[in-house]
Amino acid sequence: QVQLVESGGGLVQAGGSLRLSCVASGCTFITYDMGWFRQAPGKEREFVATIKRSGSTYTVDSVKGRFAISRDDAKVYLQMNSLKPEDTAVYYCAAVMKYGLEYVVRSSAYQYWGQGTQVTVSS
Repeated sequence: QVQLVESGGGLVQAGGSLRLSCVASGCTFITYDMGWFRQAPGKEREFVATIKRSGSTYTVDSVKGRFAISRDDAKVYLQMNSLKPEDTAVYYCAAVMKYGLEYVVRSSAYQYWGQGTQVTVSS
């Protein structure tokens, strides 16, 4: 069974940077599209970024130009720059087996999830 484990979260000042990592095991990693989601207190889980097996990426408008998703070997990364207090959330790595051209942005479509890593941005 696929297992995802995130790391790299922490407390940073506004304008700072973090790089989140997600390691996958129990699968052929390249088979899956990967995504990052986040959930702030009292809010629903929301899409942040995804990377297809081809390497094509898509990010939500609120993080465009600041966040970048990448992958290699058995890991997927989320580089977060120019962090804002509104980026504060638990960040989750997710995986979905998909062979279509579309980017997967619905949380319900993802099959496997990590435990989450806390990102807190102070003002």
